[in-house]
Amino acid sequence: MSNATLSLASVLAEQARRRPDKVGLVQGERRLTFGQLWDTAREQAGALIARGIGPGDRVALMCPNTAEFPLAYYAILAAGATVVPVHLLLTAPEVEYVLRDSDVRLLICHELFAATGSAAAAAAGVPTVAPDALTGEPITHFTSRRPDDVAVVFYTSGTTGKPKGAELSHLNLVLSATVNAFDANEIRPDGVLLAALPLFHIFGQTVSLNSSWRVGATVVLQPRFDAAAAIDLMVEHGVDAFHGVPTMYIGLLSAAAEAKALPALHHCISGGAALPVAVLEEFERVFATTILEGYGLSETSPTAAVNQPHFGARAGTVGHPIWGVDVEIADPEAQQEISLLPTGAVGEIVVRGHNVFNGYTGNPEATAAAVVDGWFRTGDLGTKDARGYVTIVDRTKDLILRGGFNVYPTEVEAALQRHPRIAQVAVIGVPHETHGEEVCAVVIPAGELTAAEVIEFGREHLAKHKYPRRVEFVTELPLGPSFKVLKRELRQRFT
Repeated sequence: MSNATLSLASVLAEQARRRPDKVGLVQGERRLTFGQLWDTAREQAGALIARGIGPGDRVALMCPNTAEFPLAYYAILAAGATVVPVHLLLTAPEVEYVLRDSDVRLLICHELFAATGSAAAAAAGVPTVAPDALTGEPITHFTSRRPDDVAVVFYTSGTTGKPKGAELSHLNLVLSATVNAFDANEIRPDGVLLAALPLFHIFGQTVSLNSSWRVGATVVLQPRFDAAAAIDLMVEHGVDAFHGVPTMYIGLLSAAAEAKALPALHHCISGGAALPVAVLEEFERVFATTILEGYGLSETSPTAAVNQPHFGARAGTVGHPIWGVDVEIADPEAQQEISLLPTGAVGEIVVRGHNVFNGYTGNPEATAAAVVDGWFRTGDLGTKDARGYVTIVDRTKDLILRGGFNVYPTEVEAALQRHPRIAQVAVIGVPHETHGEEVCAVVIPAGELTAAEVIEFGREHLAKHKYPRRVEFVTELPLGPSFKVLKRELRQRFT
């Protein structure tokens, strides 16, 4: 066994050593230097250790984009424990499932989400604590871990409905932050980033927060994205970098028309969903900068490929694989092995490298199906051309991407099917100008039923990004030979 140690906590600890007096975080009127950030994280780590939290323990974190998130995040890591970020749009039963499935020892919950978090924690038998209550004797040094020990568990729903915990190691996340910062995106130590992406999401957490702090850049937090306010914040703080999903870029373009001034942006990164080329081109014209579109998943830490300055950006593609990572196209029908296809062929995107996760928490079967011959099967279809550019052709199966968040139809169907006047339901994604895709429920009613009733029922039982905003009524659903609903026919009909 290797004697090597590695900790994601070193990302903040090293900046506190190198740049203790430099402002590392801005949130509202708060200005925290790297030294202050690390001192507070060490105090909170001491409080966690005093509560019996140590190496291997899992601590859930339910917090918005305020200073409390990165402080608690690095405190958990410094104590040698594993972070389990909680999606803030989940309902109490959904949070309870995450707490139980990940076997957390403690929930750190911001006061804004105390009602949901406390209810979920009580049901799961997990104690809670507010971030501000974590005060203790500061530790002198973070707890060292093995490179393959789990640093963070991200919950990502599967097509079978139940969310799965993707276990990312310290090696995964340290290298992802390093490669994103130094090789793929050219983040500068004197740069300033607006972090408007939710930090509980891997895109915001890894690419925005960890990558920026890996090189000592300043992070300006926006607790809730608002395009006009984002432009004002970027101008006020001299922000030169922005990361977002397509809906954010659409919002910024709309707000730019009324803005008094626009920021001088050095680089922008888009992910989470396909970015329309027209939006990319218009953004480049208005903001005088190029959006570098990328591709990744929770299981790949997340970046697998991105348009990189070294190779040149190509609109409509997600660029080249990042340093140290292989992205290839495989035969999607060969489930038991990886059979790579020739250049230019359409097939399943597979990923191999330092960014591929350890596996799914307590689910060896799902892990074995996802990682074959050392390659992670993304379930997405794409191509790779002779120059190495990767293009996403389609999302396989029936995944819906609404506003950059994954929505899995089977999970929505399971909730809606509990309505006493819904005989059968199929959930599909339909195109939407703002959100990319909208959730549409195609319903066979069992009695008198209105679309408003279906929507309200969904709102009560599902997270805000999951419930359907559109409802269509039918007398029958199209079925295939094995009696599976042919959703592609429904999409064609209702698009």
